[in-house]
Amino acid sequence: MSLDIRIEPPVKGNQYVFLTGRLDTQSYAQLDGRLAPLLQAPPRGHVLVLELSGLDYISSAGIRSIFKARKALSPRGGKVLVVNPQPQIQKVFDLVKAVPMNEIFASTAEADAYLDTMQRKVLQGDDDD
Repeated sequence: MSLDIRIEPPVKGNQYVFLTGRLDTQSYAQLDGRLAPLLQAPPRGHVLVLELSGLDYISSAGIRSIFKARKALSPRGGKVLVVNPQPQIQKVFDLVKAVPMNEIFASTAEADAYLDTMQRKVLQGDDDD
């Protein structure tokens, strides 16, 4: 099975990327290529939301792609959030500690609530999260 990548237009400054299939040594370069334009000179506080409910498998190459995106956004206060990982994907994240637990969400609604709270804090001048 291959990797299908669907990138939605930004919503409130948050970029949603939906992954379906396998993120492995055969497909990680495809993801890196599609994410590259989103990671070049991102706006301050840019949030990349990876929706993984359709992802069946992730290898160390896939983990590296996610880590690379996090590293690209971090200097400008950006984040990569992981949403809806299937149990086997969550287990991989747990094992390698690649994505901090506070950046993995059980649903898109939960991630949206977090993003709304984060944006309110910025507007109120309390952006220490």
